[in-house]
Amino acid sequence: MIKGILSLILNLLILLIIFHAVASWFPSLRGSKLYQRVDGIVSPMLEPIRSVVKPVNGLDFSPMILLFLLYLIKHLFRL
Repeated sequence: MIKGILSLILNLLILLIIFHAVASWFPSLRGSKLYQRVDGIVSPMLEPIRSVVKPVNGLDFSPMILLFLLYLIKHLFRL
């Protein structure tokens, strides 16, 4: 039961990160209330990564790194 809840939370985080990354390409979406709420959840997780891995030629790799870490957690805990 706990594994199921943890798996659900990680899957939701993965979806939020993907939405955040894709929506960031569209200025009209960045101004939406939904994006602002998702940004409030995702940005605190991205900031520590961004402080270590700087954008390269304007490309921010922190969402990809965070997704990798979440998938690694899912794999290690067999979720």
